[in-house]
Amino acid sequence: MANTSSAKKAHRVSLRRRVFNARRKKAMKDSVKETSKLVKGKSAKEASAALPGVFQAIDKAAKNGTIKKNTAARMKSRISKQIDALTK
Repeated sequence: MANTSSAKKAHRVSLRRRVFNARRKKAMKDSVKETSKLVKGKSAKEASAALPGVFQAIDKAAKNGTIKKNTAARMKSRISKQIDALTK
């Protein structure tokens, strides 16, 4: 357990941030899963329509530092590739 007052405060802050990060990550994962289901179901129009929402969730997670920027770019690239393969 933390001894100093600054360590105690840092611990409280980390617990607060953990909640925000978990919420952001859950929203991102849910939108990615939803789009993946649409891709597997061969629904090209619906998947294309859901793409901006997925990109927004991924970008928000990257902006806050919940995920790294490279990870966000990789996820967006893979999702885009899958949807492009459906439309062709």
